[in-house]
Amino acid sequence: MKKAKVALALGVLCISIFPILVKLNLTPGVISAFYRMAVATVCILPYVLLTKQFKITAKKPFYLAMLCGVIFGLDVAVWNIAIQESTATQATLLTNLSPVWVGVGAFFFLKDKPTNNFWFGTVIAIIGMVMLVGFKTFVALDFNLAFCFAVLSGMLYAVYMLLSKDILNQINVLTFMTTSLVASTIFLGVLSYAINEPFTGFSNAGWLVLLLQGLVCQLLAWLLISYATKHMRATRVSVSLLGQAILASFLAWLFLDEAISTQMVVGGLVLLFGIRITFYQKSIFAKKRVLKRKLS
Repeated sequence: MKKAKVALALGVLCISIFPILVKLNLTPGVISAFYRMAVATVCILPYVLLTKQFKITAKKPFYLAMLCGVIFGLDVAVWNIAIQESTATQATLLTNLSPVWVGVGAFFFLKDKPTNNFWFGTVIAIIGMVMLVGFKTFVALDFNLAFCFAVLSGMLYAVYMLLSKDILNQINVLTFMTTSLVASTIFLGVLSYAINEPFTGFSNAGWLVLLLQGLVCQLLAWLLISYATKHMRATRVSVSLLGQAILASFLAWLFLDEAISTQMVVGGLVLLFGIRITFYQKSIFAKKRVLKRKLS
């Protein structure tokens, strides 16, 4: 469990730079998602084949891993568009509602049902998220196509988390990652061609951003997060990924000169507190009931 927590923390760190890179608008949204998957695929595929770590024990998890790849590829594509067409803040806020969808899905479809601590911690974490991005931003959400894409991204991500949790119980992390990445790359390549997005002609900075997305935000980040998902509850992982908003805000301040207010700091602390509650093993509400019985 300790290794899984460390892997999750490092994975969150790796994906935190993603909104900053996308917001630079150096490449179109869908083709950016394609190269993110393609770069990761080119790196991981030769490795797993040469080391013989690509092991398919049954057809069903293999096909589901392919489906996961398509879902995740579509998720990244619509999130890219949401960030570029609105603001990184609005898109990140709406996409990070995914723990709610994960919790609902886990309640209906997984054996490990969400605990009371999960729901309580998720509510607190989302309140912290709203404080982090600002109440005015939250109230002024623009219900346009970008808004719909951001919400859709959160839902797609929730489906991906729930599916991957089940599949990772049946196949190893490298097999899952390779299968899903190949499926994502093919799907996004076809989609990019169909909507006439350019595959070349980017600036040197644009190619560098695509390379960073593929190596850091996809390959390294999701190897770590997939390892954590395999050994932890999917609900805990999904809530923990909210922590990327704090790191993204810090990176935006560091590289894009975006201001950090006292409210944002407080919101970040509240968000982290909510995440911590979801990791607490014993039910908080059970303790309250015991305390009331003693007092009575």
